[in-house]
Amino acid sequence: MNKCLNVIGIVLALLLFPYCGGRESQPSEVKDNNAHAALAEIDSLMWRRADSAFVLLQEFVVSPEAKELDTYDEHYCQVLISELLYKNYKQQSNRDDLLRAVDYFDSVVGMDGADARGASVQGRNAFLAARAHYINGVGYYERDSLIEACGEYLNALRMMEEHFVEKVLVGHEARFMALTYNRLVELFSAQYMQEQAIYCGKQSLTYNKIAHSSPGNMANILYHLGKQYDKLNEADSAAYYYEKALETMPGRNSMLYRDVVTSKALFEFEVYGNTTIALDSMKSMAAQATSDTERLIRFLTIGAVYHSIGQYDSAKVYLKPVFEKDSNNASIAAKYLRDIALAESDTLKTNQYSLVLAKDAAAAPENLFRASQLNDLFQNYLHGKQEKAEAERRLAEQEAARLRWKRGLAVTVVVMMALGLGLWCWLARRKKEQEALQQNLQKKEAHVNVLEKALIQQREEAKQWRMAFLKEPICEAILNKAKSKQITTRNVAHELGIALKDEDLERLGEAVAKYYDGFDHVLLSQCPNLKHGYLALCHLHLLGLSESEIAALKNVSYSAIRKQNESLQEKLGVDETISAYVLKIAEGLCKTPNVEQEKQPDMDLQRTTEENSGQPMEMEQESSLKGSLKSSQKILELISASPNITISEIADRLGMTTRGVDKNIKRLKEQGVIRRVGPDKGGHWEVIE
Repeated sequence: MNKCLNVIGIVLALLLFPYCGGRESQPSEVKDNNAHAALAEIDSLMWRRADSAFVLLQEFVVSPEAKELDTYDEHYCQVLISELLYKNYKQQSNRDDLLRAVDYFDSVVGMDGADARGASVQGRNAFLAARAHYINGVGYYERDSLIEACGEYLNALRMMEEHFVEKVLVGHEARFMALTYNRLVELFSAQYMQEQAIYCGKQSLTYNKIAHSSPGNMANILYHLGKQYDKLNEADSAAYYYEKALETMPGRNSMLYRDVVTSKALFEFEVYGNTTIALDSMKSMAAQATSDTERLIRFLTIGAVYHSIGQYDSAKVYLKPVFEKDSNNASIAAKYLRDIALAESDTLKTNQYSLVLAKDAAAAPENLFRASQLNDLFQNYLHGKQEKAEAERRLAEQEAARLRWKRGLAVTVVVMMALGLGLWCWLARRKKEQEALQQNLQKKEAHVNVLEKALIQQREEAKQWRMAFLKEPICEAILNKAKSKQITTRNVAHELGIALKDEDLERLGEAVAKYYDGFDHVLLSQCPNLKHGYLALCHLHLLGLSESEIAALKNVSYSAIRKQNESLQEKLGVDETISAYVLKIAEGLCKTPNVEQEKQPDMDLQRTTEENSGQPMEMEQESSLKGSLKSSQKILELISASPNITISEIADRLGMTTRGVDKNIKRLKEQGVIRRVGPDKGGHWEVIE
């Protein structure tokens, strides 16, 4: 079956070649034609299901779309062929075409622009160039050209790192980086280059996490890291990674699991001397082996343990099958068997095993030279990476320093100018203010006293006027209805039995006209088409009722009242709540005392104040004091009408902040006008007559 598949791979490469190179196209002008779309679909599927992608590629070869391949897609196709042959465990059969694809993508990497779908051409071409170098390295590796293979893997990494910012290496790009580092781990580990393998293993682990790789992939790289530390005799690190590999393992029925358990058992034997436990674990894993190759690998480990503890007969039982049947590990088994033959004075066997080891010894200088070349390649890669990082760091520091200097200089200049101008203006204004204030202080104090008395008188009259209004029979009847029930936003009048009749609303309107003559006229002057229902709603707001209470009294839902209030706000063109607005209108309709104002301060003081605040000083102070007194008066009225009212409810009805309400209540307490009876929750307000 495998031979058949290998033949298919070779035929596939040959079939594709005739359709390649027929049409020329620039790499930045790749069209989203049927052929290109088909290759892109195969590429996408390859990252998830390499076997299915391989079948799809074979179908594509004999399809009409294959005839549409242009120059770009020809080389793209050759890279896909090589990748799919490798991912489906087949030898590379399109070597020459792949080498041409490597050269082609290297030549177009620097091109800029966007493809038909708006994607970066440079990024797309760089990724394909990196993949071409990677799969070319695989081809070298299959031909035992380890130096060339390592060089191509490192070229793939350089290509990615030069053309992609590290933070965007996610998805397929991150997965590709992990695969490349995995290949380097395998290569360096086989050459006993543990430090290089550990570096690449940790990089692979990082990118596997970014790509959200499967638990099996994560466990595999953790296992290989443990093996490298094991070979370096760094027991703590080896134990850590072995344990993490077992924790991450998705299940126990896999060769990877058996590899980890076997390696961990050998490690614990060598470090802690747990002979019985180690042998039991190794034999258990050997019994679960699913192939002769795996079983021989387990035998080699078991034989090594028996050799270490001097049980040579048992060691030979496990080591001889490895020596005879496993060509990859025969020399390792021969070393142990030669030691046993020497101990047993078996000259014939000693010579036999020594002959095998002599062949390996002859190759040792070549292996050392190869390891040295691999290390040079890797160190050059690291050096280049460090130089690039250092250059980027220096450039970033220089740019940051330049920006800080420019920003600091600009801020300093602006601050100095602002300080100078501000100081000059302040001194001039201060001098003028002091002169004016000294001349008019006594006059102003007298004026403020008169104004304060007038406002207090107005507040008292407004308070009495409202108290009289609220004591009207219809007002008291409505308030008693509302306050006799615990009304929520979900209640309606027919459930509570407190719905008002039309005659009740008419009587309330008469009471409003009696105490606040012209109230309806003010509203109608702002909105001539205002319906009678909206006027009745405003009359109910004059009683200080909440929206939920009004909804219950009018026998409608809470949401309906909310909508009516919002509609009324829009019709009247006001931003504050309707409750606050109608109370403000009513207050303006109260009788106010005629207070003879003392003469205005002289024009010098007035001009000085206008320059400082934009309005005359007496108007500013009068406005501030009047606003404060009006707010306190409104709060007092609400407390009189509803002793259980909360600060947040007062703020909501008056359109104020809770902080402003709290400030006014504190002033009323200090003046001895109100007091709090009981705790914040459950207590009530009391007006002191």
